Amino acid sequence: MPLKPRKPLPNVGELVVGTIEEVHDFGAYLSLDDYGGIRAFLPWSEVASKMVRDIRQILKEGQKIVVKVIRVYKNRGQVDVSLKRVMDGEKRRKMMWFKRTLKATTIIEMVAKQIGKSVDDAYREVIWPLEDTYGEVMAGLEQAAIYGEEALKDAGIPDEWIKPLMDAVRTHIEVRRVKISGIITLRSRAGDGVHKIRKVLVEAREAAKIDDSVDVRIYTVGAPRYRIDLQGHDYKILEKALSRAVEKSRKLAEKLDLEYGFERLKV
Repeated sequence: MPLKPRKPLPNVGELVVGTIEEVHDFGAYLSLDDYGGIRAFLPWSEVASKMVRDIRQILKEGQKIVVKVIRVYKNRGQVDVSLKRVMDGEKRRKMMWFKRTLKATTIIEMVAKQIGKSVDDAYREVIWPLEDTYGEVMAGLEQAAIYGEEALKDAGIPDEWIKPLMDAVRTHIEVRRVKISGIITLRSRAGDGVHKIRKVLVEAREAAKIDDSVDVRIYTVGAPRYRIDLQGHDYKILEKALSRAVEKSRKLAEKLDLEYGFERLKV
């Protein structure tokens, strides 16, 4: 299913997803899935970096590929694309974006049908606002899965969409949780050392709770070593939370005259 584009044609240098419709000796014709199915031409010279006797060894009708736009013919509404100029990493990221966006738009279009809205309404009122706010449509639905209705309202989604969208999100969106861990080492020769160590660990736990998406657990793995586990949906947020926990707890340990150490663990 092609996506509805926000502009009629892609820009030169843009990565696009295409479905191969025809394969010839001189090249192949594609329909661009993220541009409403417009036609594109892939010359044989742009298929592979090395010499290929038969491009049918590489290209098959119905195959989805990631290509780079190399020419745009605005008067004809057609573009030329290249396969060989796309790096493996670019290919993976673009295809992942396409699959995630396709799933998200399918969910939103399903909700549109339930509430009597058109596909154009779905793009204008939900899909594009989520993309503008969160950088990706699926990311917007994932934010709604984590934070609830406020994530949709922050994107300016009309009220009539909120409840049915949240119902669909709870049914179809499962947000992957990730985990990072470390070992805090604390030693004290003072008589009230246990009390001081506890204060430092409480400080670490409170400092790590930078928002409701972060779950923090601290427990002993055998004094003087204490493990801190952080779970959430975003590595960047977890890294920020762990850095804050280490910084705050280290400062308090120094103030309380405790020996402090930290070791990051591979999970």
